[in-house]
Amino acid sequence: MKVNYTTTNGRINFEFEAYNHAGVWKQLAALQEVFEEPKCQKCDSTLLRFVVRKSTYEDEKGKEKECDYHELRCKNCGAKLAYGVLDDGSFSLFPKRKDKEGNWKGKYGWTKWNPETKQEE
Repeated sequence: MKVNYTTTNGRINFEFEAYNHAGVWKQLAALQEVFEEPKCQKCDSTLLRFVVRKSTYEDEKGKEKECDYHELRCKNCGAKLAYGVLDDGSFSLFPKRKDKEGNWKGKYGWTKWNPETKQEE
């Protein structure tokens, strides 16, 4: 079945196909998790933009690698919500709301650089 879906804020329209209701559900859940963040959790602004930036890192063998960082950024206060990429072959995005130890990052995943403490909060 063919599905048309528009995000709740009306900014983005998606068209996709699924074979059954469970497939529709799964795709809608993924779209909503990534594209329907309603507002910045630091300042409540709805002026959000999608950002992709390149970065390099050194892998375990000492070889330099390049990767993309996906973020939703607040145009009002500069806070960001970082997204991770699943390495299961789907390359799907997910919001990174917790750190590696399972603790919440910032405010529901939204962080902002604090120049006084020199860390994201």
